[in-house]
Amino acid sequence: MGKAMSSDPTALSRHGEILSGVQRRRRWSTAEKIRLVEESQQPGSSVSFVARRYGISPSLLFRWKRRMLEGGHQAVQADEEVVATSRVRELERRVRDLERLLGRKTMEVEILKEALDLARTKKPTLPLVSWGGPTGAS
Repeated sequence: MGKAMSSDPTALSRHGEILSGVQRRRRWSTAEKIRLVEESQQPGSSVSFVARRYGISPSLLFRWKRRMLEGGHQAVQADEEVVATSRVRELERRVRDLERLLGRKTMEVEILKEALDLARTKKPTLPLVSWGGPTGAS
């Protein structure tokens, strides 16, 4: 009468991945996100339909769609490749680290310049005292 369901908890259903255990969120690869957004743009399809079909929130699918469109527009406007946000954050962190290091090195250079200036100034010469000189007592 009814269909028997698979006992494999990691089996894929028509609606996507079946989650078991404590896991609450699915991880969608970039290729999967693109495929779902493209599917939602097919004639006769909609974001709500695709979201229901794969068991995701329509707002999530709308967000993916918006990000794809924004990234595409920005790439066309700038005539450059779109860079991932994680890469931008990584590069910004690297710039901060290098700026901090540059600040330290600049301070070291200033301190060394002052030390050289002090060493180069002529100090007053004092007459040498002779310890073993002639004794004139007699």
